[in-house]
Amino acid sequence: MIFPRAIDAGTACRAIASAAALGAGRIATSASHSWPYVSNAHSDPALDALLLPFRQGDLRWPEGPVLFLRARDGWALRQFPLDKLLCEQSFKPAADDLMRTGLDVVEDASSHASADGYALVLVLPPRQRDEARTLLARALSLAAPGGMVVASMPNDEGAKAGEGDMKRLATLSGSLSKHHCRVFWARRTESNDDALRSEWLRLDAPRPVLEGRLVSRPGVFAWDRIDAASALLAAHFPADLAGHGADLGAGHGFLSAEVLKRCPGVTALDLYEAEARALALARGNLRDAAATLAFHWHDVTTGVSGQYDFVVMNPPFHAQGREDRPDIGRRFIEVAATALKPRGRLWLVANRHLPYESVLDAGFGQVRTVAERDGFKVIEAVKAGRA
Repeated sequence: MIFPRAIDAGTACRAIASAAALGAGRIATSASHSWPYVSNAHSDPALDALLLPFRQGDLRWPEGPVLFLRARDGWALRQFPLDKLLCEQSFKPAADDLMRTGLDVVEDASSHASADGYALVLVLPPRQRDEARTLLARALSLAAPGGMVVASMPNDEGAKAGEGDMKRLATLSGSLSKHHCRVFWARRTESNDDALRSEWLRLDAPRPVLEGRLVSRPGVFAWDRIDAASALLAAHFPADLAGHGADLGAGHGFLSAEVLKRCPGVTALDLYEAEARALALARGNLRDAAATLAFHWHDVTTGVSGQYDFVVMNPPFHAQGREDRPDIGRRFIEVAATALKPRGRLWLVANRHLPYESVLDAGFGQVRTVAERDGFKVIEAVKAGRA
């Protein structure tokens, strides 16, 4: 799916204003259950480092097509001609941010590959090692013969290992260290290790996990296990949840599958998930469900349009720096309160120390803690009924 470049004057003006604002602050993203934020107090060091070789003359920006994998927007990017740039981004908030400033964005660039390959492929590899290796292998595969691949990673998210992986795939042309990150680059040549590249292209492929109960893939939140918080919530789902419900931040569909298994009165369920890679897995994991299902690639923090009898969720609470971000969970709760019908029920799990009580009290008529274990709390909140 491709999202076309905006060309109307209003969008162009908003793009200029947005780009200017990016000089002071930036969206940060991570894996599912981490969330973006915009703050004048934060920058995007990995993006700044990624473009450093071009700014200081180590590399030249090409005239040919450019691909940006795991793309993020920022002032550093805006210093270069972007008319031939294609951005791949499967995380909806970051994709929306790129589109708002007029860039071309796709969920998966493989089906939109340039016929002759890309003169330059930029990469912001994720923290998860298998997913990162696949991304580097894809970057080399999508580059034109002689094309350059440039990657940047924070030091505390595996930069040294990432640079080592690039060296295994191709002869390293250069590297720099800046902004607590490393940027490294290599050309696609006949001397590249094509056998290893083919092997790494399969590292993050979907595969059965949990003795075949689910299909998952590296990089998705809790991809090879059921995280303790979600397991605790699922164990306390009441059998009388019924009607049309929603799963906010659905991941690969574990909580939805448990709702449908434990609550026979559920007739329809909407899954909202910001990471397209996870949502595709959820479609497969729930393909045999008897209830009516709808899958939404959506940033929950922007609100949802449905009206529901119940909502379940294990909301994200981290940003890129891994610090607690209770404001994200609070926003999920506010959205749930708005989306629920009168007397609708919210079932959520959270770290015990996260301060959600005030927003729960403001949005719901009844709030109770159902269970506490292993540092987590399960809460049921009931929206007030009509007078």
